[in-house]
Amino acid sequence: MSLFSSGDRSKAEMPTAESALPGRENAIVVPNEHAVLGSPIMPPFAAHLEMAMFGLGCFWGAERRFWQQPGVYSTAVGYSAGFTQNPTYEEVCSGRTGHNEVVLVVFNPQEISYLQLLKVFWEAHNPTQGMRQGNDQGTQYRSGIYTFDPAQAREASASKTHYAEALQQQGMDQITTEIQSASEFYYAEDYHQQYLHKNPNGYCGLGGTGVSCSID
Repeated sequence: MSLFSSGDRSKAEMPTAESALPGRENAIVVPNEHAVLGSPIMPPFAAHLEMAMFGLGCFWGAERRFWQQPGVYSTAVGYSAGFTQNPTYEEVCSGRTGHNEVVLVVFNPQEISYLQLLKVFWEAHNPTQGMRQGNDQGTQYRSGIYTFDPAQAREASASKTHYAEALQQQGMDQITTEIQSASEFYYAEDYHQQYLHKNPNGYCGLGGTGVSCSID
C-alpha cells in the first residue's frame, strides 16, 4: 500500500507541528453510508453508541476486521494523531503530516465491549514494529490507540501491559503502541472507505503475532 520506497528513512520520523504540511480548510467529501453495514459513517450517532479509534497498519484490512465484529454499528477510515488539517492520502504517505492511518469504530457497548475491541486490535497486528507494519513503512503505519474518555484510557493502558507480558513470554520485542487522547478524525477519500468490500482481492498487509490476548 505504501507509495514510497522502504528505504526512505524520512518517512519513519515524525514531523513537528512547524514542519508539517499545512493542509486545507475544506474536508474530503465522502458518502455518509457504510457500504457493508448500511449505517451512517458520520456523526451524530445515537446516544447509546460509543466510539473507539485504532491505528494498526494499512487501514484497508484493519477496517474490515472491525466491521466484521458483532455489535459494531459502523466503521470509517481516516487520518488522525498528526498535525495537517484535512490531509490527502498522498500527503499522509509523504510522512509530512504526522497522521496515522486509523479506523473509527462506532459500537454498541451492550453488544460488544471496549475490551473486546482491544482484543481484536492487539491480535490483528504486530504492535512491536515501530513506524511500520509488515512491509508497509512510515509514520502512518504505527500502532496506536486513541481514546475518547478516561475509562477507555485506563482499559487501553491495562491491556497494553497485559499483552506485553504475553509477548515477552514468547520472546518477542517490546510493544511500541502509542496511547493518547483522540484528536481530530479526518475522513479518508471515498475509495478508501470499506475498500476490501469494494475490492475483495485488494491488498491487506494485516498480520498478527499469533499470540492470543486473553483480556476480559
